[in-house]
Amino acid sequence: MFNPSREQVRSFFRETWRKHQQDEILTPLEAMALDWVIEHPEYHETLMSDEASAADYAVEAGQTNPFLHLSMHLAIAEQLSIDQPPGIRDAYQRLAARTDAHHAAHEIMECLGQIVWEAQRNRQPPDSDKYLELIRRRATS
Repeated sequence: MFNPSREQVRSFFRETWRKHQQDEILTPLEAMALDWVIEHPEYHETLMSDEASAADYAVEAGQTNPFLHLSMHLAIAEQLSIDQPPGIRDAYQRLAARTDAHHAAHEIMECLGQIVWEAQRNRQPPDSDKYLELIRRRATS
């Protein structure tokens, strides 16, 4: 299992953006990440800033962690590409048909955040069945 450090995650997104800006060749994973970076122009300045990339982003202060947000987009894109958990791709397509691809990904992100939070709180692995059920509920509501 790939378990990068905070610094590695931030470096990955910063390097992906730098390579894009310099018109350099991206790895397949970087190309997938770039799609989401482009969807979030509000993060472009952060990705170029040493200071911002070292910052702590406190939820209590109403801050969104751009690196966490992009990482969740990337995780969801990976899940969709392999339909894991099985059925996520279909639920995503139903969500996207109602809104758009980006909004659908954000809907799934809410579910993923809840499942990860519960797993951490309960010190158990994430419940993929509950995750898929939460996504399906959003897709049908």
